[in-house]
Amino acid sequence: MPTPATATATATPLTPTAPLPFPFPADDRELSPHTGLTRAHWEAAADGMLRAALRYATPGHGLIDLPGPPSRSGVRSDGLEGFARTFLLAALRVAGAGGADPHSFLSRYTAGIERGTLTPGRDDAESWPLIGHHGIQGQPMVESASVALALRLTTPWTWKKMPAAARDRTEEWLRGALRHTPAPNNWYLFPLTVAGFLESVGRGDAETARAIERALDLLEGWYRGQGWYTDGDGRAFDHYNGWALHLYPLLHAHLAADRALLDHLGPRLREFLEGFSLLFDADGAPIHHGRSLTYRFAAGAAVALGALTGHTPLAPGATRRVLSGSLRHFLDRGAFTGHGVLSLGWYGPHEATLQRYSGPGSPYWASKGFLALLLPPDHPVWTATEKPAPSQGPDRVLALPAPGFLVQTTGRDGLVRLHNHGSAKIRPWEGERAPGDPLYARLAYSTRTGPTSAANTPDNHICLELRGLRSSRLRITPLAAGPNWLASSHIPVFPDGGPVLPAARIDSLTLARGSMELRLHHTVNVPVGTAVHHSGWAIAVAPGSAAEQEDGAGPAGELCLAGAEVTGRLLPLHGWRSSAVRRAPQGTAYGPWALVPELTGAVGEGESGAVFASLASLTGDPDAPPLAGLATAEVSGPVVTIRWPDGGSTVVAFGGGPDGRTPRVTGETA
Repeated sequence: MPTPATATATATPLTPTAPLPFPFPADDRELSPHTGLTRAHWEAAADGMLRAALRYATPGHGLIDLPGPPSRSGVRSDGLEGFARTFLLAALRVAGAGGADPHSFLSRYTAGIERGTLTPGRDDAESWPLIGHHGIQGQPMVESASVALALRLTTPWTWKKMPAAARDRTEEWLRGALRHTPAPNNWYLFPLTVAGFLESVGRGDAETARAIERALDLLEGWYRGQGWYTDGDGRAFDHYNGWALHLYPLLHAHLAADRALLDHLGPRLREFLEGFSLLFDADGAPIHHGRSLTYRFAAGAAVALGALTGHTPLAPGATRRVLSGSLRHFLDRGAFTGHGVLSLGWYGPHEATLQRYSGPGSPYWASKGFLALLLPPDHPVWTATEKPAPSQGPDRVLALPAPGFLVQTTGRDGLVRLHNHGSAKIRPWEGERAPGDPLYARLAYSTRTGPTSAANTPDNHICLELRGLRSSRLRITPLAAGPNWLASSHIPVFPDGGPVLPAARIDSLTLARGSMELRLHHTVNVPVGTAVHHSGWAIAVAPGSAAEQEDGAGPAGELCLAGAEVTGRLLPLHGWRSSAVRRAPQGTAYGPWALVPELTGAVGEGESGAVFASLASLTGDPDAPPLAGLATAEVSGPVVTIRWPDGGSTVVAFGGGPDGRTPRVTGETA
């Protein structure tokens, strides 16, 4: 192998600590040595968020028109979204305080409900839009669930104080969610939530019963094991598993005191949290993977739900550590504007983090992260001394074959990586069209890096290049799993008008060992001479900070990109001919400009296809040594032997099993 050619980049801090947007109590480092946050801080954050949002309410409080670009659903729907999602936050705040409402939040929301439902559908300054089918004025169905859940949590102080006519109008508006078709995914839980509320106030009937039964039946069909649900048919696994698919049905069961449903769904939540709790960095960041990431600390909703229902493997101090760490992470990094409003993005505004349905009120699904306020002040989650986060323990690798995730944590830096060999946002009936969604299609994600945009060089990607076009990784098929490895397969898909390769596929395997990632790829039925590209972690850096190589000009040596918080490395082991650093000028959620290391090779002769091997790493340790010398690869046909410096070896044989493509891994894997 040629002498490694290292390209190094340095940067200024990505996200300097931002001033706190609300008045806060002093940190309590005795009770909460890691984050300083207590229940009082959570209440202060809720109060600050509500006061900031309510400044944008319409005169009758029926809508909250937060500043920002409209979603595809339009300004009126966005105003309802701002109302409904902040109403949920107010409900959690007041219900958690036993009805105490010193800032009179609920009276403003109750007035808003009465005004918004007075003439629904009318084009005026206050009226709520009617609920329609998904794709035809469907977004209000999403918001109906927040309205219904907030009313259910605050019934004594809202619903019971509303005039009878206003209650009737509100019921009629809510029933629109029961009478129209949801999106074919977690949306079916919104009618369940509406129906649960109506039944809780004595307005249940056959229509509400059907909505609940339908949702629970679908939920069973979406369950894949290890606590993971797919978000609708297919294999879309992401944060919706926690903040929707567990949250709505289990919270309904808890509020209804439905012991049978709690006993059925609760153990799934417990099992889910065993792995999911590892997906929070020591600095509090949730894993940056999947859609709707602008909801941010809503990622902690399932953690709080576990404590609320008693279905959690976490000690109370660890529960608060995860929750408070996530809230603190975004408070400190500028997620709020100077006026205390959540921005559309991750830290500050970031367009690539958003979806077409994202509007100014969308980030306030972060309200779900305040679910722990339903725990009384004397609950151990609030009184126990804060413990380290699960990711702060010994180095761990956890294989989750059900969703196709390999979770890798390193205790020295508290960094979390998620290797994706199973989650893809493609329905069974949908065709595969390039490019892939960056938030699903990449090989790996982390808590300190974000994927590059679809318009830039993809990070953590494997692709072919023919006729000047590069392929995408879209539908991902899991193949096999071991204690610290996962394998999957995909069909390389080129943009419309590009080549179509009959029976071609790429089988991929990731094996995690400490902070290292062994990445193996086996091309099958790919024409000889086809170029193959493989990229590593995208590192947010300051423009002009890198000693960059020209595309393809560098020898196939180790690439190192050092950012402000992380260092990414990529080392070729077999099959690669050149290395280069690519620019990603649209940046990532972690910085406005980024670089991506990339290796390039070509498919050679051989009936069994070509094998490509590399080592990668992402670390927050600035003194981490280079990867060179930490492993060597010997390849014979589809069999790869990796030799480690401690004398151990790992053998990976591609192309086995009855299907002819299931890899087999033997030898040292720890």
